[in-house]
Amino acid sequence: MIWLSSADAHAPSLPAAWLLETPQRPANLAERSALRRSVARAALARQLGLDTAAIALAHEPAGRPVLAGPAGTGLHLSLATRGGVVAVALGTWPLGVDVEAVAPGTEPPLALLHPDERRALQRLAPDARPLAFARLWSAKEAYVKALGTGFLRPPESFAVTLAEANGFVLADPERGTTLPGFGHVLTRNGGHEVMAAALVILR
Repeated sequence: MIWLSSADAHAPSLPAAWLLETPQRPANLAERSALRRSVARAALARQLGLDTAAIALAHEPAGRPVLAGPAGTGLHLSLATRGGVVAVALGTWPLGVDVEAVAPGTEPPLALLHPDERRALQRLAPDARPLAFARLWSAKEAYVKALGTGFLRPPESFAVTLAEANGFVLADPERGTTLPGFGHVLTRNGGHEVMAAALVILR
């Protein structure tokens, strides 16, 4: 697994995720969708060695993005957008990617979390909780994207345990699975803006 920071970067192997900063600040869902699709098509064209016009994106009925063209690649796709940053993940297994902004000075919404996650955050110093919450939430959203359910799957029904070096472990009692996850912390504007990204792969 590799994180890349340029749409011109070619991943030597998959899975890979691109975290691509743009100067844009989408104001609504339509603008976010347009930005996500245009940036993703450029990154995917570079990775697949194709012209951007050859990249076609579609969606499953539940909303999961699909690489519709070129046909027959067998590749799985996930996309996310937050604060002008676009995340694009590509792999040979179902996967999910998400990126979340850290909100310093705020108290995380603990009621949305699994009891184990709540206890872990409450053990942290208050100023450490916003980043930990962003890491947790990006992992949870990446997982439900990989499942293709979105948050029709309640976020408190599975647990994320944060690990050192931005990794995490996800335990889902409903599916009887434990998965490793891949995280990344992105700092912007001279370190004044922090974002947490996560990738989950279903094997």
